[in-house]
Amino acid sequence: MRKLLCALPLLFAVPLIAQSAPQMPGTMDVARVTAGTYNTDPSHTLIGWRVSHFGFNDYFGIFGDATGTLMLDPANPNAAKVDITIPVSKVTTASAGLTGHLLRAGKDGGKADFFGPAPADAKFVSTSVVAKGTTAKITGDLTLNGVTKPVVLDATFSGAGNNPFNKKATVGFHATSVIKRSAFGISYAVPMISDDVTLDISVAFEKAS
Repeated sequence: MRKLLCALPLLFAVPLIAQSAPQMPGTMDVARVTAGTYNTDPSHTLIGWRVSHFGFNDYFGIFGDATGTLMLDPANPNAAKVDITIPVSKVTTASAGLTGHLLRAGKDGGKADFFGPAPADAKFVSTSVVAKGTTAKITGDLTLNGVTKPVVLDATFSGAGNNPFNKKATVGFHATSVIKRSAFGISYAVPMISDDVTLDISVAFEKAS
C-alpha cells in the first residue's frame, strides 16, 4: 500500500508534464502547406558547400542571405517553381585567411583563384520538378561565376506551420547536390582541392502577404 501511495503523485504528474511540453511550430505535415507564392526567409536560409582538401579531410563554408521565391501548389507539386539568388560576396568560412583567398583579386590583374573581390550573385532557376511523396528532384539552371549549367537538387520537405514571431505560414526544405566547380570556371588547385563540391541546402520560405 505504501508503494502505491508513493507512486500516485508520479501517475498524476505524467499527464501534466506531457501537457506542458512545448509544441514545435513546424512539423512534417504536408496538410499544413497551402498554395501560393512564398519568399525566402534570408536569415534562416543557408547554402553549405564542402570540398576535399588534399585528400586528407573536407573543408566547408556557407553562403547566407539568399533571397528568392517559391511558387507552390500542394495539389500539383510538379508545377512548383523556384528562383533563388545567392550573394557569393558574403561567403563565410571558419578561416579568415581562406575567406580572404576566396575573394582575392588575381595577381597582376590576372584571373582570380576563386570568386574574386566583387563576385556577381549566383542564381538558381528551376526548369522542372518531379515530386514523389515528401521528396523531389528539382532540375534547374545554376549561374555561378558568369557560367550557367544545369543542376539537379535532391530536395526533401522538412516542415510546415506558422512562424511564431511574424505569424507567417512557413515551409522548409533540405536539398543536396554535387557540382563540378571547374564547369563554372573555378579550377584553381584541382585535384588537390576537389573539383566536386557538395552542396547542402537548408531553406525556409514564408508565404507572401
